[in-house]
Amino acid sequence: MAGKRRIPLPLTISAWAVPVLLLGQFALVAVVPVITAVIVAFTRTTDRAIRIAATVLAAVYAVPLAAWIIRPEGSPSLSKHIHPVAVALIVVASLALIVAVHRPRTRLEGATS
Repeated sequence: MAGKRRIPLPLTISAWAVPVLLLGQFALVAVVPVITAVIVAFTRTTDRAIRIAATVLAAVYAVPLAAWIIRPEGSPSLSKHIHPVAVALIVVASLALIVAVHRPRTRLEGATS
């Protein structure tokens, strides 16, 4: 399996955990896998698509989180405050990260042999 690139397990788990937590009404807890995905993407992978997808996921998640924190009369729960469109955007960004993590890695590997 020389040439096969390995994706760190924490990145894979984080990519799958974000939509599960969001759709399960644990939106604030989803900050842990979002941060984990970004850290692992930038420290343990060199794949540009994974890094971009992790960054987009973090940015899309940060907007409703910041709005919830800044809002003085906000609801006691991020899950109650977050707009369904924001949830959909975060899930789509997470799916993009999942696709980037699981896509085939054979593009330039055969050319170096």
